[in-house]
Amino acid sequence: MRTMGGEQVTEAVASCAAVLRTALDQDWESVRAGRLEWSCRRTAGHIASDLVVYAGQLAGRAQDAYLPLEITLDEEADNREAVRSIELTGALLAAAVATAPREARAFHPFPFRSANREGFAAMGITEVLLHTHDIAEGLGLPYEPPAELCEGVLTRIFPHVRPGPDHWRTLLWATGRGELPGRAPVAGWHWTNNAVIPAERLTLEGVTPAAATDLAVGGTGGFEWVDGGPFESTRDAAGALVKAYRSGTHRPEWGMFVLVRSEDGRAVGGMGFHGAPDEEGKAEVGYDLAVRARGHGYATEALRALSGWALARGDVRTLTAIVERANLPSQAVVSRAGFTRVGEDEETFAYALNG
Repeated sequence: MRTMGGEQVTEAVASCAAVLRTALDQDWESVRAGRLEWSCRRTAGHIASDLVVYAGQLAGRAQDAYLPLEITLDEEADNREAVRSIELTGALLAAAVATAPREARAFHPFPFRSANREGFAAMGITEVLLHTHDIAEGLGLPYEPPAELCEGVLTRIFPHVRPGPDHWRTLLWATGRGELPGRAPVAGWHWTNNAVIPAERLTLEGVTPAAATDLAVGGTGGFEWVDGGPFESTRDAAGALVKAYRSGTHRPEWGMFVLVRSEDGRAVGGMGFHGAPDEEGKAEVGYDLAVRARGHGYATEALRALSGWALARGDVRTLTAIVERANLPSQAVVSRAGFTRVGEDEETFAYALNG
């Protein structure tokens, strides 16, 4: 699995600097940056400010709000110095991402109030790529960043966007900067960092399409698993997530979570939904644990946390679970988590938990 880390931040910044340095003699102050209301110069300063803010958030582990800092270009700074400021602040974000532990998270407002190191890397890279495009468009410069960078951000912070045949054009379309055949123009847009749900001994970490793709083909998904993990059902669920993503039907909050043990950071299983709630507000849950992680109450603890999180949302009224008749341990899990048996057939029992 190709990571989204400090090296990729550096790569994005290098692509930005390379194209902007071809236009150092142009007027950046009086020329608008593409479709933005800002000038090219102000947009360059905005890139640098975003990079340093993200670096500060992640390095300082800010939890409740943005740190009260930003940078602006000095009035006397010329275009060459503006580019250099992007390189310097990019180096700060690259260092913050590279030194942050995998489990570290810091505040970002949308949509789940936090992001991990890959999220901050992806957000920083997105800011660099898009605003370099804006400046290049304003100055009449050709610009096309590495396709792998575009795919990396799409599969991490744009999980709700159906992929297209060209990653860069898809990213431009998804952010209101271009067109894609067969798709309506985008007026308002957002990115989506993965959700994280805390439990007593575990953290439920939302799985991105990038991680799901790796899990589905036999990789780790970027997690460190206990012996015997991930279980086959986790890989199957990851494959289903990838199919939904490719078809444009994936809703990240109703996808898959990996259960990460707090004491050692190891993944012990998978849990999640078989899809978004239906018109009646029903959503079905499923789960499994690595063999060596069973018998410790992890599944019950995680299911309680996931159920509480889901039922607190306005679009869910009932959670359901289908358990095989022969699977007594799983029946015990749903019962301990508060589900009651509401139906059966020759092979399974149906359980429900109402909000």
